[in-house]
Amino acid sequence: MIDTVVIATDGSACVQRAVRVALDLADRFDATVHALSVVEESEISSAPEDVRDQLRTALEAHCEEAVEGLAADAERPVVTAVREGRPSVEIGAYAREVDADVVATGTRGRHGENRLLVGSVAEQVVRTCPVPVLTVRRLDEGETNEVTG
Repeated sequence: MIDTVVIATDGSACVQRAVRVALDLADRFDATVHALSVVEESEISSAPEDVRDQLRTALEAHCEEAVEGLAADAERPVVTAVREGRPSVEIGAYAREVDADVVATGTRGRHGENRLLVGSVAEQVVRTCPVPVLTVRRLDEGETNEVTG
């Protein structure tokens, strides 16, 4: 039984299919939905010191827009949260806090293909999250959702 679904989002177009799949899953089980976005601390700490506060504010606003946009598009109530830290760690911690049954995420996010060089957040979540993780890849142009067989 799935009672609680956490959807990790960065608001990018790449995660929109994952959001739709996760919301469909939540609808099928009448589960509580949590939308979580994480301000990546490494982005802030690697910026010049004189712009860190502005960058933090901008990234927090982006994350708020991501979770609020997800909530607005959902046909059910959504609990929203924004955290700051290392995304994979924060996603796992949040999943534990809300006693999630599953965490859903896209396989690529805001950083897209560049993440292939250092390992994706999705991969780190799959490896470290204390609950099952549903990863949903973005379809390439011309692909459909239909199962062929």
